[in-house]
Amino acid sequence: MQRSAPVDPTKMGVGKAIAVLTSGGDAQGMNAAVRATVRVGIYTGAKVYFVHEGYQGLVDGGDNIRQATWESVSMMLQLGGTVIGSARCQDFRSKEGRAKAACNLVKLGITNLCVIGGDGSLTGANEFRNEWSDNHYQSEAKHSSHLNIVGMVGSIDNDFCGTDMTIGTDSALHRIMEVVDAITTTVQSHQRAFILEVMGRHCGYLALVTALACGADWVFIPEMPPDEGWEDHLCRRLTYQRSIGNRLNVIIVAEGALDHHGKPITCDIIKNLVTKKLSFDTRATILGHVQRGGTPSAFDRILGSRMGVEAVMALLEATPDTPACVVSLSGNMAVRLPLMECVQVTKEVTKAMAEGRFEEAVKLRGKSFENNWNTYKLLAHVTAPDVKSNINIAIMNVGAPCAGMNAAVRSAIRIGILQGHSMLAVHDGFDGLAHGAIEPMTWGYVGGWTGKGGSNLGTKRSLPARMIEEISLNIAKFNIHALVIIGGFEAFVGGLELVTAREKYEELCIPLVVIPATVSNNIPGSDFSIGADTALNTITTTCDRIKQSAAGTKRRVFIIETMGGYYSNNNMCGYLATMAGLAAGADAAYIYEEQFGIHDLETNVEHLLEKMKTTVKRGLILRNEKCNANYTTDFIFNLYSEEGKGVFDCRKNVLGHMQQGGTPTPFDRNFGTKMGAKAVLWLTEKLKECYRHGRIFANTPDSACVLVMKKRATIFQPLSDLKEDTDSEHRIPKTQWWLKLRPILKILAKYKISLDTSETATMEHVIKKRGTV
Repeated sequence: MQRSAPVDPTKMGVGKAIAVLTSGGDAQGMNAAVRATVRVGIYTGAKVYFVHEGYQGLVDGGDNIRQATWESVSMMLQLGGTVIGSARCQDFRSKEGRAKAACNLVKLGITNLCVIGGDGSLTGANEFRNEWSDNHYQSEAKHSSHLNIVGMVGSIDNDFCGTDMTIGTDSALHRIMEVVDAITTTVQSHQRAFILEVMGRHCGYLALVTALACGADWVFIPEMPPDEGWEDHLCRRLTYQRSIGNRLNVIIVAEGALDHHGKPITCDIIKNLVTKKLSFDTRATILGHVQRGGTPSAFDRILGSRMGVEAVMALLEATPDTPACVVSLSGNMAVRLPLMECVQVTKEVTKAMAEGRFEEAVKLRGKSFENNWNTYKLLAHVTAPDVKSNINIAIMNVGAPCAGMNAAVRSAIRIGILQGHSMLAVHDGFDGLAHGAIEPMTWGYVGGWTGKGGSNLGTKRSLPARMIEEISLNIAKFNIHALVIIGGFEAFVGGLELVTAREKYEELCIPLVVIPATVSNNIPGSDFSIGADTALNTITTTCDRIKQSAAGTKRRVFIIETMGGYYSNNNMCGYLATMAGLAAGADAAYIYEEQFGIHDLETNVEHLLEKMKTTVKRGLILRNEKCNANYTTDFIFNLYSEEGKGVFDCRKNVLGHMQQGGTPTPFDRNFGTKMGAKAVLWLTEKLKECYRHGRIFANTPDSACVLVMKKRATIFQPLSDLKEDTDSEHRIPKTQWWLKLRPILKILAKYKISLDTSETATMEHVIKKRGTV
């Protein structure tokens, strides 16, 4: 990020015109990106045009290029595919076709083009830009000397290098996991092997994350063909899984999977192998286009919305010397990347695979892909070492249950077993640790846990301070050498209490790590917590259904109460209300972190009264349950009902505990799996450091950490360092990154507020970035 002199964002686009098109294969979340581009473009004073049917519409012109209005993108957010259409276009591949497209844009005074598509679509856009100033166009382009291009990557394969996630990938994973969960129940009933082919002709991301998220026995991906003799290895692994009591085997195959000789590995080949060699009852399913369909996930809606905002800003800030760029997320940060550098690296991956440089291909895919591959490799090797470490590591859940906790427990236990440790499960949080509810865990015991919601270990909100003596005695009795605490704010506070008690109880001088897991996403130091994504999707889906019910009745405003931590009277975190507001297209989201009063409520009511005069005759208001002691959900409902009398009526809905339930989303399964593995690997190294005179002794601040996700990396941060960033009274961090997204929520709801333009995303270089990450 770089700071510059602030400019008035509502004047940035005056006298300018922006066109937006979707090209190539459709992806869920494209509509969110189109919606944000249109609304933010209009907010800046620019004219915004839809280009229907992708590049074909650009070449054909006429009614295919139409001016967009604020209302024309309403109710678009929750729709899959692309409302403005996409088409493969041969005409645009020729210079004559591109010349026609240029003339069509110039006639309308459009010199800013936002392209949402894959690497082919974006490469075409760059070529179009480079030809713009050729004499070929000069007759029409006297006042349009250059064309600004910004790309957003819409591709379910996540095959574009330089970006963490492309629009549509998370939604595709949702569709895949829905099928996996459904098929798993029937396969388990009959003790079958199950082979699933997912999309990914040149990229194995979907297959790899699916394998991690469902605990698959094997995954075949194009980037890393299996070693010679894989057939025997696969059969040995499947046989071993059956021998330890597993009733099913799961094999995931990317459609582009190859062996080392470049021969395709298909579902049929694997099915015939397993049936012939092992006589297992085997079924194969090819998912196909179902992965592209359906409603976009909350993540893809927020990603598309944020990228749409960033794309408009990048276009309006561009100069003739600015290279065409791609906007994307890196961690939780918006970044701008040179388009052709990304394309170059993407092509390098294909070249590396073709030349057999597979380790390099995995690295070129980026840090996220590489981490996923390394975690899969760790968990896929089920043979425990012959030599035991004589280390006992205990795992516990603390606080309210949330989806993804079980995935973290499973991976932590299995990684620990592979390290030669004895893994102990503590039931019912700190209560269980104090009362000796501790038992050894085996590899097979946690089988199938990744897809289960809640906490299989049991969890309580009790803190350790009042039972510290009993806890220290049990740590000694069960010879516990290290502790993994998975949970929410209570886990954080409980970890601090254990560290404080080290002065008095030597038994507590053991390494410990806290893994954030809470729907509230309120752990200091960490941008994300396990469980928050699942809760966010639950709220978003509910909001969709509620909004749909208003489509028939019209003139209706819904007020929805979300959690910020039901179990505590003081938990004020507004993360869920804000992010659900962005994902569901809310008109307002009331939270504790952004104080509001009667004048703000009055402004919101007036805004809705104006909205009811347009074609969009419905409203959605979100309220965090603890945002204000006096302006309760009932108060706001009564106020809106009274002030809207004769214009709109109101309904209210308290979502409650449904936000904590349900099966984990692919993100939470994958995130939990990686966090559990990282925590135990870190403890293994820390135990080596703390081993002195024949025993473990850890009393330094860096021996008790929270595993936090910060911007672009996961890091171990000492608990004691995070005390200063904690508002203990309200159970929230003092700094929260997502508050910067609040203005976007308001702008997309048509509030005339100011957007801070003094801090902009700088252009980053992918090739340099790859070398330093």
